[in-house]
Amino acid sequence: MTGSNGRSMPTTSEHAATERRAAARALMNTPILAAVQHAEDLTLVRRHKVALRQTFQTVLGYPLVVEPGFARLVKSVPPADAPARGARRSNGAEFTPRAYTYLALVCAGLMAPGSGEQVLLSTLVEQLRADAAIAGISIDDNLGERRALVAAVDQLIEWGVLVETDGTVAAWGERREEALLTVNRSLLPHIVACPLAGMDGPEDMWAVDEHALEQPRTALRRRLAEHPLSRREALTEGEADALSRERREVARALDDAFGLTLEVRLEGALAYDPDDELTDVEFPGQGTVRQAALLILDALVDTLRPEAGATAVVGDVQVPGVLAPWEMVADDVEDLAVRNAKAWRAEVTGDLGRLTDEVIAVLEAVSLATATAEGLVLHPACYRYRPEPVRTPGRTRAQRRLDRNDDHPDEPDEPLFANEPVRGSEPQHPAQGQGPSQRPGAGTRQQEQS
Repeated sequence: MTGSNGRSMPTTSEHAATERRAAARALMNTPILAAVQHAEDLTLVRRHKVALRQTFQTVLGYPLVVEPGFARLVKSVPPADAPARGARRSNGAEFTPRAYTYLALVCAGLMAPGSGEQVLLSTLVEQLRADAAIAGISIDDNLGERRALVAAVDQLIEWGVLVETDGTVAAWGERREEALLTVNRSLLPHIVACPLAGMDGPEDMWAVDEHALEQPRTALRRRLAEHPLSRREALTEGEADALSRERREVARALDDAFGLTLEVRLEGALAYDPDDELTDVEFPGQGTVRQAALLILDALVDTLRPEAGATAVVGDVQVPGVLAPWEMVADDVEDLAVRNAKAWRAEVTGDLGRLTDEVIAVLEAVSLATATAEGLVLHPACYRYRPEPVRTPGRTRAQRRLDRNDDHPDEPDEPLFANEPVRGSEPQHPAQGQGPSQRPGAGTRQQEQS
């Protein structure tokens, strides 16, 4: 079918597939979609809820709850080797343990018998204090405590569990001004990913589903869809076998369902979003810390010049990678701070210890590096992010599908570390240097197991 301009028009089935993929991506990015916050995305999800339930259950083993006012994608416990994805405040700061405590207490207070559709914030705080006293939790009335409480309530507002009907939570936190909150009672019980009945302690929330261990294909697809990098040494025997034998099927499933592109190398695999949208940790990205992280990778790799097959020790285990001693890391951070003093934020470059810590946090969040007592172990995947890449044209979805369906066997997995010096070498793969956001799936840990 062609339009007046001679271009082919999408068929009804193609349009529906595009909508389903957009809805699936929205759920991966935000596992709790409430109408008050995400009306358009929720409309798409409700329109294709039957197909989406089947997709998530088949591809990732995730249950999907769809109601008139919300959709909740219930994710599984992440692997132990996956980077932590904690809740964050509106300013980007990580939740403190105190904020998590308040989040649990607020949810418990909202579920108290007799609670109505609306609640005054002062009344909720009174209930919270009573519950804390019963649980043996000490609560002070100072600005720091109020800010932790505000962060917890703001998180519930972001999820759509609470709506500020009159007044604001921020005004209460700063000036004790009253606020009236409306509670989404149909969504509230679905915040917790699994029933609490029968649990002996918080650690039970993170217990690994034994049934999931018996489904290596599903577990592999989860790893690839949710986490920045699936390291070869971290895969179970079943997952490694599925990656080797069923790579094309895995690639097709992730592309069709979520628009992700699979890249497999000797040291591991990742599924990235060519559109740089489906991620909660952007890398490379804007800002001093991310620019410094990208440049420190280039500087360290250029100095170390690792060869294919290089290994380093992490936790008494030999893993693919190369060790950059802390003295080398410190020297390169200082050198970069001096050379970029005019472009980078003064408060960061003026505190090299802070800059180093924040750079390491970014690199660990996207699984490109691991901090050890001896230094920073760089994973070979960092080789993909060399500056000044030789870019190649992106391939369309149809071209990628044709590539998967050809009759040629899979090419041997190539290593990411090259034998040639880094400077002036050609990228080993079209994806190198393009800097796709490392983590395709975005459901953060607090959203998965709140």
